[in-house]
Amino acid sequence: MDAPAGSTPILKGNCFCETITFAIFAPPVLSAYCHCTNCQRLTGKLIVCIATACPFVHTLHFKERDFAWTWPREQPATSVLDYYENPLKSYKRRFRCKKCGVAVASYNANTGQYSVWGAGLERGPDGEILNWEVAKPTAHQFYGTRMLDVNDGLVKWEGYEGKSSMM
Repeated sequence: MDAPAGSTPILKGNCFCETITFAIFAPPVLSAYCHCTNCQRLTGKLIVCIATACPFVHTLHFKERDFAWTWPREQPATSVLDYYENPLKSYKRRFRCKKCGVAVASYNANTGQYSVWGAGLERGPDGEILNWEVAKPTAHQFYGTRMLDVNDGLVKWEGYEGKSSMM
């Protein structure tokens, strides 16, 4: 998807080697720490985490119209971007950079939403995520499958925030 004409992104991000870049043009419909087993398993081999799986990831969900891939178009998508379709959830596609292997986004065909991970968002010289007030998580989701307890004052949900039972 291309960037909306004349729009200024409120968040930007990239993979580790910066071959894959993206921009976000509206606030997330969800920004939470996800503790689901799929996120734990799909991110566990990419970075060193507890017991070879990340205990949770910061996920941000956006409407399809608010997300755009932004790398130079002389590079066709098939030359720089690869994807994995979850066999248990064929409507979900997770995209990764072919060069560095980092997962940069996923797309859910059922909801028409892209998801990105907070670790891939653009940072300032101090290492802080730019526009943190827009990106910061508001809750923990799928907390029942957590690998560790988190005492940060955020609301804990059994499933998706606002669509499941609070814990």
